[in-house]
Amino acid sequence: MSMHVAPLDRWALSRELTRLANADPMALAREPLRDPPAHAARRVGITGAPGAGKSTLVGHLAQLRAPRGRLGVLAVDPSSPKSGGAILGDRVRMDELAGNAQLYIRSLGSRRTGDGLADNLPEMLELMDRFGFDEVLLETVGVGQAEHAVRAQVDTLALVLLPDSGDIVQAMKAGIMEMADIFVVHKADLPGAQRMATDIRRIATMARHAPGDWVPPILLSAAGDPASLQALSDTIDRHQAWHAQALEVRALARARRARYRLRRLLELRIGQFIAQQDGAFFDTPIADQLAQAVAALLHAEETPC
Repeated sequence: MSMHVAPLDRWALSRELTRLANADPMALAREPLRDPPAHAARRVGITGAPGAGKSTLVGHLAQLRAPRGRLGVLAVDPSSPKSGGAILGDRVRMDELAGNAQLYIRSLGSRRTGDGLADNLPEMLELMDRFGFDEVLLETVGVGQAEHAVRAQVDTLALVLLPDSGDIVQAMKAGIMEMADIFVVHKADLPGAQRMATDIRRIATMARHAPGDWVPPILLSAAGDPASLQALSDTIDRHQAWHAQALEVRALARARRARYRLRRLLELRIGQFIAQQDGAFFDTPIADQLAQAVAALLHAEETPC
């Protein structure tokens, strides 16, 4: 059920998202604290390797879920490590969704991040709460460790795989398997989809679940199969309902988000400090380099960024 009452001010939201995307993280940290938003949007993450069809899947999910209330789509595109420019193609691929007054789609460049997300993303997600969104779909760039980073930002995480992603499934044994709430073998009309689902199921049996835990289902989907897309949307609903009742899980999620936010701020500040140093700095003992970096963190408010 939708919680918003006022019409969506797209211009104000777009302007504020742009401000946050371009803001220096230390400047954001010094902004006065505001009361938490009265309403928190449900957050659904869609992650997986490039080429898995995440944008198409997000587009179909948006079509299915937008009629329920105010829906936001934040799609992270890879930025060039040299220029900082991004392709920002997801917004173009979702043009057919335009025209819904309660649907907002925004592409974000990953910029300085290397975890599949975008600079200042926690602040952007909080902004979506302040603008009364009922749900936000967050699509990651799709890099190796993206699942770990996005896990901290969303309530429900769907990992999208292709029928021929055997190598990725093997990598899941290192921990990614534990991150996902839903496994989706997309483009299931291609050969090998059932075999892929079997491989995931085999690896998933190694995970231990306490009574009452959510057991991640394995779904097959295809853009040309509306029933499979509806099944995914229904499964997201079931996980959201479980998550709403799992108080301990929600408490852990809040702590995880706070840790990510602080860690990301520290990483960006240290990155700024290192970028400002000349070659002579790195000729000093590593202990001295570390001491100066720590001092820069402690005096961040006095240090220009």
